[in-house]
Amino acid sequence: MSTTQVNPTRMELTRLKRKLTTALRGHKLLKDKRDELMRQFLDLVRINKTLREEVEAAIKAANQNFVLARAGMLDEVLNVALLAPTQRISLEASYQNIMSVDVPKFDIHTRVADAQGIYSYGFAFTSSDLDDSVGALAAVLPELLRLAEVEKSCQLMAAEIEKTRRRVNALEHVMIPRMQEQIKYITMKLDENERSTQIRLMKVKDMMLEEAHHYKERQGA
Repeated sequence: MSTTQVNPTRMELTRLKRKLTTALRGHKLLKDKRDELMRQFLDLVRINKTLREEVEAAIKAANQNFVLARAGMLDEVLNVALLAPTQRISLEASYQNIMSVDVPKFDIHTRVADAQGIYSYGFAFTSSDLDDSVGALAAVLPELLRLAEVEKSCQLMAAEIEKTRRRVNALEHVMIPRMQEQIKYITMKLDENERSTQIRLMKVKDMMLEEAHHYKERQGA
């Protein structure tokens, strides 16, 4: 909206000043929100980096133990040992609000509370490397879910930061300067009109004084 489309009246000036005050307040609130989102986002990124390194190291160790177990066991024995798992895990998803962003929260529940429930086979005909591999995978599962939470939270917060940043930039570089320009334009127009009115009044006054002076001269003659 250009200044030429603004109606230069005092009512419009008052409306624009109120709108500018609201925009400035909103701009500050959005900047504060963006800064707090950035702070929490960076904290999550650091947590994500640490979790990923731990999870990748644990999965790598579990895979190494599984390779050793497979090398020391017959394929038939290994397949039978892992054929019918006794443990079952259910995942419950909920949400946590962080700065108006709903981030996921995962909770796992096991059917068997006993820690030994992860082993679906007897220990007589299997390798200890297989036990280590299954145990390591069971231990890393909560950390894997925590990693999924953090990574998804990072994605959602990054999107919210970008959206907030665009709003801040729109207010800072477009809307607020435009309103300030319109206020300046209306103020200049009103001042110009006021000066023109004063000049006209002064001219009218001079004309009236001059006419009164000529009238007195005619009366004196």
